[in-house]
Amino acid sequence: MRDPYDVLRKPVITEKSMDLVAENKYTFIVQPDANKIEIKYAVEQLFKVKVLAVNTISVKGRFKRVGKFSGRTSNRKKAIVTVQEGQKIEIFEGV
Repeated sequence: MRDPYDVLRKPVITEKSMDLVAENKYTFIVQPDANKIEIKYAVEQLFKVKVLAVNTISVKGRFKRVGKFSGRTSNRKKAIVTVQEGQKIEIFEGV
């Protein structure tokens, strides 16, 4: 089992993800090779909450162009974590 700090990269703070907080769902950017079991363990260890479900989404990098230079943004993986009713993750509160 990997270190929880290696699995979770950062929280996703967008309008859509903040709407999910009302349903006890929190969104994170995670390591691309992390599986649902590792994500569940990492969230439970770092935030001391009970995780009910983990849904993952692999997001392909987009094509970007700046002047005559073109390239792609990096691929990433998002995880939407559902926690038990009545529990909260504090980093999402007050945003």
